[in-house]
Amino acid sequence: MTTLFIDADACPVTREALAEARRAGVPCVIAGNATQNLSRHLRASDPTTPRDGFWVRTLQVGIGADSADFAIVEELGPDDVVVTQDIGLASMVLGRGARAIGVRGHVYSPLTIDSMMFIRHEEKKVRRAGGRTRGPAAFEDEDRERFSANLRRLLTEAKRG
Repeated sequence: MTTLFIDADACPVTREALAEARRAGVPCVIAGNATQNLSRHLRASDPTTPRDGFWVRTLQVGIGADSADFAIVEELGPDDVVVTQDIGLASMVLGRGARAIGVRGHVYSPLTIDSMMFIRHEEKKVRRAGGRTRGPAAFEDEDRERFSANLRRLLTEAKRG
């Protein structure tokens, strides 16, 4: 069965991701570090124990770097979908045979993830040397809409197997 994992550390589309999980009837795990109140994303009517169809669980991890990423990867199955803006986590997800989608609706692909990782590495080297790189564009309503549409498609495909 497909499960949706949300890397909730600085995730601007948690509400939209949960809405799509409810719509698709798939379980959802919201992972984040212990400084966050992850339960604020839940509705009082959301089931929190495993059953058929939609249910949701929060997974709070330590404050260490990438703690949520490693907790997600540890639980991940090949039919699962992960919402993340972390290219490193997306790479690990793809390596496990699962699917990953960015918060702006970009569906990560095994064909392009290596080049994305290379670019991330090169930009990090520039910043370490005191240089500057461009930050992301402002988050727009179109990004939110693209995300919801692409996540809906991924969840539908994943449920079909």
